[in-house]
Amino acid sequence: MKYAAGFPAAAIRYCLKEAGLTLAEVDHVAVPRNPYARLGTKLFYAVRMPSFARERMKVLAKFTGIREALAGTFDADPEKMKAKFHRVEHHVAHLASSFYCSPFEEAALLSADGLGDFASSMWGAGFGQRMNVHGAIAFPHSLGLYYSAITQYLGFLKFGDEYKVMGLGAYGEPEFLEEFRKIVKSKGGGFELALKYFTHHRTGPEMSWAEADKTPVLGKLFSEELPKHLGPARQADEGITRRHKNLACSLQARLEEVYLGMLRHLATETRMKSVCLAGGVAFNCVANGKILSQTPFESVYVHPAAGDAGLAVGAALYLWHQVFGMPRSFVMEHAYWGPGFNAEETRKAIETANLSDGGYAIRQMEEEKLLEQTANIIGEGKILGWFQGRAEWGPRALGNRSIVADPRRPEMKEILNRRIKHREIFRPFAPSILAEASGEWFEKSHPSPFMTMAYAVKPSKRDKIPAPTHVDGTGRLQTVTKTANPRYWKLIKEVERQTGIPVVLNTSFNDNEPIVCKPQEAIDCFLRTQMDALVIGDFLITKS
Repeated sequence: MKYAAGFPAAAIRYCLKEAGLTLAEVDHVAVPRNPYARLGTKLFYAVRMPSFARERMKVLAKFTGIREALAGTFDADPEKMKAKFHRVEHHVAHLASSFYCSPFEEAALLSADGLGDFASSMWGAGFGQRMNVHGAIAFPHSLGLYYSAITQYLGFLKFGDEYKVMGLGAYGEPEFLEEFRKIVKSKGGGFELALKYFTHHRTGPEMSWAEADKTPVLGKLFSEELPKHLGPARQADEGITRRHKNLACSLQARLEEVYLGMLRHLATETRMKSVCLAGGVAFNCVANGKILSQTPFESVYVHPAAGDAGLAVGAALYLWHQVFGMPRSFVMEHAYWGPGFNAEETRKAIETANLSDGGYAIRQMEEEKLLEQTANIIGEGKILGWFQGRAEWGPRALGNRSIVADPRRPEMKEILNRRIKHREIFRPFAPSILAEASGEWFEKSHPSPFMTMAYAVKPSKRDKIPAPTHVDGTGRLQTVTKTANPRYWKLIKEVERQTGIPVVLNTSFNDNEPIVCKPQEAIDCFLRTQMDALVIGDFLITKS
């Protein structure tokens, strides 16, 4: 389930299985939630908002019952579990997730999201195996809630729709920037919200998120003062006008002013040249793409699961390094940590689907021939499902669960949005590029392995890769290295050999659903959409 909440029983089972461990062998459990953090602030709002306090108590009850939930998942006696439980504050876990996975020995650290342990932002510095927290911004001031509130105001009501509005903003002009500067005010090295435009400080950020089989639902975050200030809110079924595009652009522009201002302040404070980012705001690839040119930082690392999905790893790494003092020995250079399937499992899934009976040709090939045929299919303008190795961790398809297409064809963006993805026509696609070629095609060459940076495509190259080049001339690129993903790199290299272009258009392998994980899911998505071919492991499947 996309954005699924609740107790992650399946994920825990998977991790223990992959590690070859049983629950009885686990000595420590890190929980990325500390109910005692900012207790005074929580009590203040509990008095002002009893209904909000009751909802938080329900959430707290789920976190305080983790030992029992974990034991229940494995049918164990909680009293006999030897594991010691440790609580790590939400944003500390965010900071740790990025710093301890980064290649930097020392770095400035910033986390920004909606809300966690009654804080929305935290910053500090990391040195070797230790982190120091320098400051935080507490509820109700939040860049994440600001962006979510305006996203709702613009008629995008689903949880996680912020990335749609970020893409829409490229079509507009910052006409309303002065108005947005009154909504989010700069303050010192941080910010504060003009709370009259919001409701979360009066009613709480109402969100139903505790059911594991449902997508969270976020309550209304903006007050009636916002339409008075900016004009009528857009209804979800209403067409998108120039005004809406300009509002989205202004929303993004103000986020960038504040976010980049915080980073400049952090650079001055720490005097460091590298920065590690986490929290949901760190997925704003447009803002991230400006860090190198608009702040003193020279290197950036963004965690591939920068949102709350990365909290568990962050809490565990914090415990391992900061609390236990263990030395660092790991750099997360790729995000392929999910399930993988062997050739026999793949063959069985293909046979079960009876593809031959449905008029499909199935060929198993050696890698060199497979890549040659696949690159040729892409070069012919056909749409290809590409399923390889282990699934990506995080929200981005990074070449193992991807739909791949020819970047040279300007019509490809509309074809994919209408024919395969069934989504808003304004939403962009990403270019996957050979890492060694990125400086030739983009204005910046700093690595972006997790598709978390948007750079300007060089003007001389924009007509050569129009499909993944956004309307503002940028691309949310993925730099692909031979070490991180050998087969995907070889595919792009073969595309370059055949077409002269070291780029493919990459989008997630799905159709308004979670990204496919298993071979059966890939085949099902292939069959019900209008893809032309599917490569799954060493098998090439095409319509006869």
